[in-house]
Amino acid sequence: MITTKLKTVSITYAMLILLNSTAIAECPKTLDFTKRYLASEQSVHLCEAYAGKVLLVVNTASYCGFTGQFRGLEDLYQKYRTAGLVVLGFPSNDFFQEPRSEDNVKTFCSLTYNVKFPMFEKTRVAKRHADPFYKALANQSGDYPRWNFHKYLLDRQGNVVASYGSSVKPDDESLILAIESNL
Repeated sequence: MITTKLKTVSITYAMLILLNSTAIAECPKTLDFTKRYLASEQSVHLCEAYAGKVLLVVNTASYCGFTGQFRGLEDLYQKYRTAGLVVLGFPSNDFFQEPRSEDNVKTFCSLTYNVKFPMFEKTRVAKRHADPFYKALANQSGDYPRWNFHKYLLDRQGNVVASYGSSVKPDDESLILAIESNL
């Protein structure tokens, strides 16, 4: 009886290992990156943390005319997160509007806009020096950010399904319809 239980546990454990290795092997190229959380030493592999979710990836800046979009992004996150949406913020100084330290960016986002969605390390996003994560997003969409608050929408399989310029606000009907159709 004990031997049978041990065999069952061993088989179950082996199946879990196989399933995990299969999931990792099938990680979409757009999510196969490890990123550090903003003002933190803790990093996360995007595939492990966000595979199977609908993602809205946004490059942000504190001193930009579009900075008020933080409020709308947080509203989107709160409204749709239980359905599977995650907003991922990546501060960038590529357009010279995020000179703050990561600690100051984190404090600003928290105190000014009560941002709860995940924010990550300052990241290069512009075509010339783009971080590999942003290169992968641009390769799929054919579009690099030209300014702050550019948005990439990824489906649950990690495919970029849409790219939105900075002037597209988080409450834009076309963005909301695209999010809802992918949830």
